[in-house]
Amino acid sequence: MGTETIKSWIKRFDRKPSFGEDHLELSSKIEKEKRKSKKLVLVGTPNVGKSLLFNRLTGAYVTVSNYPGTTVTSDSGSCDISGESFDIVDSPGMYSLSSITEEERISKLMLLEEEPDILLHVADAKNLERMLPLTLQLIEANLPVILVLNMMDEAEKVGLRIDHAKLEKELGIPVVPTAATTGRGVAELINKIGSYKPKTGYNIKYNEALESAINKISTLISDEYPISRRSLSLLLLQQDEDIEKLVKDKEDVDYNKIKKIVNETASKFRQPLNYLVKLRLQGEASEFVSSTSKEVEKVDIGFRESLSRVMINPLTGIPILLVILYFGLFWFVGVFGAGDLVGLVEEAFFGELINPWITDFVVNTIPYVPIQEFFVGDYGVWTLGITYAIGIILPIVTTFFLVFSILEDSGYLPRLALLIDRVFKVVGLSGRAVIPMVLALGCGTMATLVTRTLKTRRERTIATLLMALAVPCTAQLGVIFAVLALYPNALWLWALVILFNYIMVGFVASKIMPGDKPVFYMELPPLRVPRPSNVIKKTYTRLIWYIKEVIPLFILISIVLWGLMLAGILDVIIALIAPVINAIGLPVEASQTFILGFFRRDYGAAGLYDIQGALNGVQLLVAAIVVTLFMPCVAQFMIMVKERGMKLALLIAAFILVFAFTIGFVVNLILTSLGVVL
Repeated sequence: MGTETIKSWIKRFDRKPSFGEDHLELSSKIEKEKRKSKKLVLVGTPNVGKSLLFNRLTGAYVTVSNYPGTTVTSDSGSCDISGESFDIVDSPGMYSLSSITEEERISKLMLLEEEPDILLHVADAKNLERMLPLTLQLIEANLPVILVLNMMDEAEKVGLRIDHAKLEKELGIPVVPTAATTGRGVAELINKIGSYKPKTGYNIKYNEALESAINKISTLISDEYPISRRSLSLLLLQQDEDIEKLVKDKEDVDYNKIKKIVNETASKFRQPLNYLVKLRLQGEASEFVSSTSKEVEKVDIGFRESLSRVMINPLTGIPILLVILYFGLFWFVGVFGAGDLVGLVEEAFFGELINPWITDFVVNTIPYVPIQEFFVGDYGVWTLGITYAIGIILPIVTTFFLVFSILEDSGYLPRLALLIDRVFKVVGLSGRAVIPMVLALGCGTMATLVTRTLKTRRERTIATLLMALAVPCTAQLGVIFAVLALYPNALWLWALVILFNYIMVGFVASKIMPGDKPVFYMELPPLRVPRPSNVIKKTYTRLIWYIKEVIPLFILISIVLWGLMLAGILDVIIALIAPVINAIGLPVEASQTFILGFFRRDYGAAGLYDIQGALNGVQLLVAAIVVTLFMPCVAQFMIMVKERGMKLALLIAAFILVFAFTIGFVVNLILTSLGVVL
């Protein structure tokens, strides 16, 4: 199930029920009775091993990440347990039923929509005190929950012992200790799922005023809902917008009375009701932890914890980051991937072996020149589309995804988020934004989707703008590294200009854009030695996704360009933009680079790779700057429209178009005026 289904669920509450239309609850119950398989949903905060447990239960593979955002949309699978068929859904990360981020909201709506037969709350055993408030909320909602204490092996390594049997008795729900990385406890979990019987769990008592409000609201709720009236009342008191909308639509007559109770109760306290509820949940969780767990021995922080602290300390963390960027991105992706591998695949394999043979075959077989050009011309499906996609782009993205998977599996990315948080504040972002920013180096389209994990609309808009403007994708980056590799000074200047524009535009946007400033916190998973099998699987999964997206698009772009060329339209477009290209000091031949870049940024960079021999150092630098700052590709733009709306997406694209050429013009003017030779 993806977000579209959730949106359709919301739409169901946007309309008034018509005469004769069955109530949703009745339809849902009938549907539930009809379906053959039981529904099992995994919930929990990011970085607790949900996806790995999902893999263990279903035997399927989804990307297991140490950063939030991997499962913004859900993954689903199935399995048989005790002779019964289960549909299993891995939901996005959530900290609370009272949602703040888009991930949490999707998970909450999923719980309401799916009406699971069993809910697995996967918790980090090391941080049980922070995990239990969500467990208590799920119990309060009368949902069929099993608490999974995952990462028990790591909890034991730090000297923590949890009496899970006592915790199970006190909470009134099944509790299973597991270590999903090794498979420990998974068999017991499967037995618990197979023998699960719904129970009435522990009920929290709030202060007198809140309890009174809960009771009054509960008596006014007359319709049926997927969660308990008590939980519904608490979410209404916390002014959860989705629940307010749901109840307002269904409790037409009494909703004003409910709203009055909420306002009267809120006026009795100096702090927000949401804060008071969370404070009570946290206090209750602390009592459970103190009565069911203990630290049996003091354990030295060890090498990994020491390394973790070094990574998030600015004095030591920034040099580590620079080393990673230098060896990981520059040498491995830029020099090895974009240089050696592209030289081997594109120049030796395609250029000297495959393409001459295919060109001869097409020319000798097909007598019509336009059809020959369709396959092997300047914009031919084979000589441009396939050669660019496989010969130039694929080696670069392969090396990047390999580096990214190693960093991800090691647990470095959340530490990078903490390290960079203070710097990101300058451009109106929090450390949490480092995740979409790093992903944007792989693919801006995917990264724009992941901006959903950012908490405020202001932060999501700034991140979208900066990624579209000044974060080159891997393929583009690799080609630029390769093109400027012979001009080290030009490469440094390119990096400085892009970084300066990133900070300047972000800083100005953060000053003029209204909205709340971001607040940042993140769970830190343990540092691990990356497992080769995980790294290979993650790299393979992303490559398959990339190939499926890129190759058809490259072929389509080749066909469009061939059609434009055949109709003479391409020459007209080149003639129209020629004055702009000349104004930034480039020959007219460079126009093709920007036309290609409109379809895909990496495609444009690949075009620059082809004409590099015709440009001097200054021209290569200017072209690389403008190509980097140039408009987002078509796919990224479409996702911008979907996520930010047409008006804002067009505004960002128009700004970037003018800004990119203006910066190119200024850089060229300064360098040529000073007589700089690169």
